Amino acid sequence: MIRIGITGADGFLGWHLRVHLLSQSDVAVSCASRATFADAAKLNAFAAECDAIAHFAGVNRGEEADIEAGNVAIARALADALSAAGSRPHVVYANSIHHDRGTAYGRGKRQGAEMLAGWAGHAGAHFTNLVLPHVYGEGGRPNYNSVVATFCHELAQNKNPRMSKEGDLELAHAQQVAAEVIACIRQKRAGESRLAGVPLRVSALLERLRSFASDYGRQVIPRLDSALDLNLFNTYRSYLFPARYPVTLAQRSDARGALFEAVKSQHGGQCFISTSHPGVTRGNHYHSRKIERFLVLQGDALIRLRRLLSSQVHEFRVSGVTPCYIDMPTFHTHDITNVGAGELVTLFWSHELYDPGQPDTYAEKV
Repeated sequence: MIRIGITGADGFLGWHLRVHLLSQSDVAVSCASRATFADAAKLNAFAAECDAIAHFAGVNRGEEADIEAGNVAIARALADALSAAGSRPHVVYANSIHHDRGTAYGRGKRQGAEMLAGWAGHAGAHFTNLVLPHVYGEGGRPNYNSVVATFCHELAQNKNPRMSKEGDLELAHAQQVAAEVIACIRQKRAGESRLAGVPLRVSALLERLRSFASDYGRQVIPRLDSALDLNLFNTYRSYLFPARYPVTLAQRSDARGALFEAVKSQHGGQCFISTSHPGVTRGNHYHSRKIERFLVLQGDALIRLRRLLSSQVHEFRVSGVTPCYIDMPTFHTHDITNVGAGELVTLFWSHELYDPGQPDTYAEKV
């Protein structure tokens, strides 16, 4: 068992790393928040118990002087705590591609890396200076974490996002960062390591997200030809939940009966049908990439979802009388229960064919 500490554990990257580690049975997690850094004894105890530390805590926005000084002060506090505890965990420092620039943020991140590298050299510990590109993903704060979060949030609010300036992006999903951090720790990498992202212009990003929003607004799953497309679409979808669901389907009826379109997709995928007896619950799992649709065809059901590491449960009562669907957001555990007196018939759709070797299905009680 290895204990990994996470500074900035309540932040965007901290949440994604904690989620990533839920499926790794040989890892225990310790979290350090702002309150931990405000209490020297708590920070020292955190430093003493960790075998490795992912250092995500930092200052991204504010006055320039505060940004530079804040990042330096946080790194210094961690280095002092490590020295006081006499511990030698492997520290992975989340640096930025801006670290070599003359901005306040760049200077602060660079100095923070130098400070922790100095501690590691003196203590004889492993230190990885992990240089990250533009990171995006589910749960990012608009107007704070990334331009992707800002565009997705505004599109989900039916606003018309505007590009403030053109530029080059290098995009990496937060789960890629989490996987890279764990790889650095498990492989005992030291020195500078750089995570490569996918290049994309800001204008091309906005055009792609607008296209996704347009298709999905017409109840069409867009083409998702790359991992970037899938990650961007899942990120966009995360800003629609829970307000956009359930989505009611239009029915066409005549003397023969009724018809509705269950799934319209430009991507393909797989459908399957289940029957459930009264009181039976299915699910209690989550996905990290898979788009999954629940659509009740007959009977009455309660669909419940909970964002990972959160206690809030969202509930949707649905019925085959009024066909409607809910598309499960990634990193939300979910289940469906037959709450009626008769048999429940449910259509499930996924954007990908089921692969037993890589099912992307992780057990977690709602």
